[in-house]
Amino acid sequence: MRVLVVDDDAVFREELSELLRDDAHAVSVAPSVAKALESLEGEEFDVVLTDLKMPRQTGLDLLREVRARWPRTAVVMVTGYATVETALDAMKHGAFDYVRKPFRIEQVRETLRLVGQEQEFESPAEAGRDPVREAESLAASGRHEVLFFGEPAPPAGPHLRVEPLDPENLVGISDSTVAFLAEHANGAVVVAGVERLLGRHRLEDVVRVLDRLRTELAGHGPLRVSFNPRRVPPPVAVALGGAVASEETHATLEALANPIRRRSLQRLAEGPAAFGVVMQSAGLDDSPKMSFHVRKLLDAGLIHHDGDLYRLTSRGDAAVRLLSDATFLPPSGDSSNLAFPKQRPAGRRPSHPP
Repeated sequence: MRVLVVDDDAVFREELSELLRDDAHAVSVAPSVAKALESLEGEEFDVVLTDLKMPRQTGLDLLREVRARWPRTAVVMVTGYATVETALDAMKHGAFDYVRKPFRIEQVRETLRLVGQEQEFESPAEAGRDPVREAESLAASGRHEVLFFGEPAPPAGPHLRVEPLDPENLVGISDSTVAFLAEHANGAVVVAGVERLLGRHRLEDVVRVLDRLRTELAGHGPLRVSFNPRRVPPPVAVALGGAVASEETHATLEALANPIRRRSLQRLAEGPAAFGVVMQSAGLDDSPKMSFHVRKLLDAGLIHHDGDLYRLTSRGDAAVRLLSDATFLPPSGDSSNLAFPKQRPAGRRPSHPP
C-alpha cells in the first residue's frame, strides 16, 4: 500500500514510517500540510496518515484538501485521547478512521487492512452489455434524444447524435452534454469505453466528471457508462457505479463500502442485536467510533433503533442481499443510470489481455 505519513514530530514520523516499511508498504513522509500537498501533487497514495494537531495548518486542513482534490485517497487521523471528539468530527467530514496516540502498531495495521478492504470492495461479474445497443434502444424508444460518446459509434439517426470521445478533454464531455441538454429537455447520454479516460486521467477526476453528468441529467434522461472489464478492476467499477447512481443508491454504496459497516449489517441480518453485540461483531473496542458507524447506517436508512436493539430495515435487508450476491451496481431500466461492463463480441477471444 502507498502511504503518506504527515507529522511535525520527526521522531514519531520516522518511527511510524519504519514500522510501515517493515510491513512492505511504500512510505513517504512529510513534516507539514504544505509538504504533504506537494507529495500528493507529485504521486498517488492509497492512504494518508496525518497527525491531527500541527502548527500553521492542521490535519483537518489537509483532510479538506484531500477530499476535494483526491477523494479516492483515504485519510486516517492520528490523535491524542484529548482530541477524540475532534477526530470524530473529522470522520463526519470524510476521514476514513482515526488512531489514538500512543498507538500500537497492531492498530495501524488493522486500520490499513480495513482501508484495503474498502478499496477492494468488488462489483459483480455481470453479463456484459453493448453500449451501441444501449444508445440505439434509448433512441428507438422515442422518449429520449441520445448523445453518444465513444468508438465504435452507432450510425447517427433519429433521436441519436454521435460525438467522438476525446480522452484528453474531460471538460469537453461535460460542456457538450450541457449544450445538448439546452436543446433537448429529454436528453440522455451514453459514454462508451470510459477506460480510455482512465488511461489519461486520475480516477477521481473521471468520477468527478461522471458525477457532474449525472447531476446535469437529473430531470432529463439516464446516463449510461460502459467500460472494458479487462481494463477496469473491481474497485474502479464500484467507483464508476457510485458516480452514476442515484443519490439513494450512492448513499447505500457509500455505507456498504466501509468494512466495519458491512460487518455490522451482516450481524444484524442474523437478528436484532444490542449496541455492544454489534460492536463486537464489527471488531471494534471503541464506543465513539462504533457510534459514528451506527449513525451512518441509521442515516442511510439501512437500520433502525428499537428500544435497546438495532434491526435491519427493508432497505437494509436489500443491502445485505447486495453483499451476498456481490451485486453493487444499480439495476437497468429505461429511466435508470447504469455503469456496466462492455460485452465482448461473440466468437472473438483475444489471445492476450488488451
